[in-house]
Amino acid sequence: MPKDKLNYLGNCIRQARKDCNLTQQDLADQSHVAIKTIQMIEKGKINPSYEILYPLIKRLGISANTLFNPEISDTDEEIQRFIGKFQACIPENRKILLSTLDYLAEQLLTLQHNHSDNSE
Repeated sequence: MPKDKLNYLGNCIRQARKDCNLTQQDLADQSHVAIKTIQMIEKGKINPSYEILYPLIKRLGISANTLFNPEISDTDEEIQRFIGKFQACIPENRKILLSTLDYLAEQLLTLQHNHSDNSE
């Protein structure tokens, strides 16, 4: 993998780890990946295998699209980040998350509709 892509991958892993308020040691412990490996990935020094990358992105809630399709828009990236976190949840929590999102979306649509009615 070209160096710029390794740097991009490392930056994504580092930023996601920080977004989760994890240290490198925390991530190593929770993903069962050696801390030295995480350090090397974040520095863009190694091209991790699937067996290494999978537990990292699973724990961090990163979508593979975010890592392998850097040209996607910011909105798409936010959606993909959410999907990654959703997929990292256990099935019971996925149900809770979906019902909560559905409820919130309905409330926002109602507010939006009411606001547009009042504007006319």
